[in-house]
Amino acid sequence: MPNIQTSKLFWASCLALLVTSLSFGIRAGIMGQLGTDFQLSATQLGTITATAFWGFPLAVIIGGFIVDVIGMKRLLVMAFVFHLAGIALTIFATGYWTLFFSTLLIGIANGTVEAACNPLVATLYPDDKTTRLNYFHLWFPGGIVIGTLLVTLLIHLGIGWQVQVALMLIPTLIYGFLFSKLEFPVTERVSSGFSSGDMYKAVVSPLFLFMVLCMFMTGITELFTGQWISLLLKNVTENAILLVTLTAGMQVLGRAFAKPIVKKLAPAGVLLFSAIFSAAGLYMLSTFTGNSIFFAAVIFGIGVCYFWPTMIGFVAENIPQSGALGLNLMGGAGMFAVSVFTMFMGGYYDGLIVKHLPAGADLGAYTASAGGSAEATALDAAKNLAGPEVLQVTLILPLILIAAFGGLVVYMRSRKAKQVIN
Repeated sequence: MPNIQTSKLFWASCLALLVTSLSFGIRAGIMGQLGTDFQLSATQLGTITATAFWGFPLAVIIGGFIVDVIGMKRLLVMAFVFHLAGIALTIFATGYWTLFFSTLLIGIANGTVEAACNPLVATLYPDDKTTRLNYFHLWFPGGIVIGTLLVTLLIHLGIGWQVQVALMLIPTLIYGFLFSKLEFPVTERVSSGFSSGDMYKAVVSPLFLFMVLCMFMTGITELFTGQWISLLLKNVTENAILLVTLTAGMQVLGRAFAKPIVKKLAPAGVLLFSAIFSAAGLYMLSTFTGNSIFFAAVIFGIGVCYFWPTMIGFVAENIPQSGALGLNLMGGAGMFAVSVFTMFMGGYYDGLIVKHLPAGADLGAYTASAGGSAEATALDAAKNLAGPEVLQVTLILPLILIAAFGGLVVYMRSRKAKQVIN
């Protein structure tokens, strides 16, 4: 690859993903503040959160179709522009609709980053795809850790959420500058000589469609819980935002040490391990109270840490003909599922809260009630019951995944045995 600076491209990709994850971490931390400042219900907050997950699949799927044509560099310039616009609109938000559109723009930027960077990492490291994708995706939980700790510190210092959001401009400007200066390779599918026809056949193969279905559930298990955990459990523990930080911290550690685990278990085995720990962690989060809930967050973090990069790595290694489109359809499927689930669960959560309030209670009136009043106390008690119930509904998904990935391990072993015989 002439003039291709592999490590610089990799680190610039990590910075771009850091901006993506900061947007998740900071938004998860300021959700309560936005709800208070703009008097938004859980349904409205759910819709605002969901728009990031709409923008992402939209961008990542369109990016998957055009990345081979326009190149990864042009796609990343587009991501930079969308990030700048989305961050600026959030800082100057005046209410529900400006928050809605700013979050949509950031979601489109985030999806465009993954649309370019997943195939870029797979192209740069053709013999070490799953491990390198784990290293790259380490920066997603890494940014969530940085974002939630920053939010906690700045709230403690009395600094407003606008400044918290503005901090994302620093890594955005750096990654934009780096990518503008670097040369890019063509995608691996193009360099390997697989045709567009091969690519389209690969993305409708039974194995690929099975992985897409599983991606719906792995995406929801990881990202819905990560975004909503501080909101759902803020009445169970005083430091709910630190649950997000702890879960993400475990993901950073897990992905940093992915190489021996991927080598030992193979991608399918890693996914089965992840499903078992995710189910155990979600169950604990929905039932434990007091300080033991932080242990639950550690178990859950270990569970979800390998899901996203290993799903993409599995496709890159075992269905390489699917190319950038295959990787991006996987990412898009995960985010699309999260957007639908988040919107549904926002309304479901409101419904659970109403169920736990006195008969005939108006949720809007209770939400607007003064702190310390009887209504505010009743609302806190209702949320205390409703949050864990939402997590128990979500628990169904990793339980299904245990069976699905158990089957995948058996299938991949039999496939490997046939290849050895042949």
